[in-house]
Amino acid sequence: MKGILNIAGEEDRFVFQGVHMLFDGKPDRPWKEGETRKNELVFIGRNLDEAKLREDFKQCLV
Repeated sequence: MKGILNIAGEEDRFVFQGVHMLFDGKPDRPWKEGETRKNELVFIGRNLDEAKLREDFKQCLV
């Protein structure tokens, strides 16, 4: 998994990546003026159930 997160109150993007059970993340560069702040996850794997992943993540939203 790889991703970019927009964390409330932070001016820098937060980037992370994970392989198996190991994850690492850190603040990255500041968001550029006019750049759309977003949360983006990229899953890399075989036989992933996209619909199930989307539904499970929606249930995590606050």
